[in-house]
Amino acid sequence: MLSPVVTVGIFQKQPDPKAFSAGQVIFEEGQSGDEMYGILEGEINILVNGKVVETIEAGGVFGAGVLVGVKSRTYTAIAKVDSKLVFLDEKGFLFAVQETPMFAIEVMRSYSDRLSRLQRLL
Repeated sequence: MLSPVVTVGIFQKQPDPKAFSAGQVIFEEGQSGDEMYGILEGEINILVNGKVVETIEAGGVFGAGVLVGVKSRTYTAIAKVDSKLVFLDEKGFLFAVQETPMFAIEVMRSYSDRLSRLQRLL
């Protein structure tokens, strides 16, 4: 498993991080998308049906489902505190995997763990 420091290092190589203010919506359940997100700073709340089901901290990743065939977002992501995020589209994701193959395992593990937690809640 990659440490948050390594994950942040991968994402720090991406251009143009974007700042989100506390309470700002990053994406909403049901929206289409083509990017996953890495948290450089801050915390992101994950909501399903309007309820917080998880809080992801700096070094975490989210939104990867759209890179592996999920057609729309399965949850809403909102900045819990002021946060700085970077984005990876499919091309950027493939490059990160070439540079750090364990990154793919970490993303799959994160996605699988989140999916399992969400299924238990439903």
